[in-house]
Amino acid sequence: MTKRILIKPIISEKSEILSGELSQYSFVVHNRANKVEIRKAIEATYNVNVTSVNTLNMHGKAKTRNTKSGVQKGKMSPYKKAIVKLAAGEEIDFFGEV
Repeated sequence: MTKRILIKPIISEKSEILSGELSQYSFVVHNRANKVEIRKAIEATYNVNVTSVNTLNMHGKAKTRNTKSGVQKGKMSPYKKAIVKLAAGEEIDFFGEV
C-alpha cells in the first residue's frame, strides 16, 4: 500500500512572504512521511531542486463554539507540516495563470 506524501500546499500570508523572500514553501504532508520521501515527492511533482526540508508536527487546536443549545467543544486534527527550501532561482507557481 502506497501513501500519498503531499496532501496540500499551505497558502497563507506568512507562506507567501517566505516563498518570495527566502524561496521556502510549506506543505501539509502525510504524518508518517520522512524528509527523504518529502524531498523526492516535491522534486518529482514540481520539477525543482530541493536544498533542505524541515518538518513540524502541528498539534490539534481546541475549538469552542456557542450555539443556541449551549457551548460545543471540539478539537482540530493534528497534522505534519514540511517547509522546503528550493535552489536559488527556482520557484513553484501554485496558481498558474489566474
